[in-house]
Amino acid sequence: MAEKKIQTALISVFHKDGLEQILAKLNAEGVRLLSTGGTHKFIQELGYPCDTVESITTYPSILGGRVKTLHPKVFGGILGRRDNDGDVEQMSQYEIPAIDLVVVDLYPFEDTVASGASEADIIEKIDIGGISLIRAGAKNFKDVAIVASKAEYPLLQDILDRRGANTTLEERKLLAERAFAVTSHYDTAIHAWFAQNK
Repeated sequence: MAEKKIQTALISVFHKDGLEQILAKLNAEGVRLLSTGGTHKFIQELGYPCDTVESITTYPSILGGRVKTLHPKVFGGILGRRDNDGDVEQMSQYEIPAIDLVVVDLYPFEDTVASGASEADIIEKIDIGGISLIRAGAKNFKDVAIVASKAEYPLLQDILDRRGANTTLEERKLLAERAFAVTSHYDTAIHAWFAQNK
């Protein structure tokens, strides 16, 4: 089963609807919450303790929000292999907290294109940090559960309701598969837009 306990969750989403029950369950299970910007404010307004990503990285959100989570302390916390002594030693050495659950969604690129937005606005909706977080979480599914869109919220909720803050290897691998479907669709849409707007 290779069950893993969720102790720290990174939650950074564009779409916040449907998160309330998940956050309530994670809080009840004593999971440490990390977040950014609007999601951090949303979590705090619900009354749950939540640390900022900046409190770990010591960097603010910079370049107009283009760089928020792109930092070794975030990606090290997701990609670090818990059964690899070298990784564990380096995580300790560089004070990198292990992140066991990543809940993230992507900027609405296709909706922005469909709205007739300007090229500049469309370019800003090409997600960098979010898609990198998804790929990192999915790659390290042996240790990390990745929820890559609000379409997966019900699956995560079901896991939390049945198992508390614990996930099995089978569940994490299924979430990884779905996550790569999200990134594949997203990149295909971006490629199609570039191909049509030469």
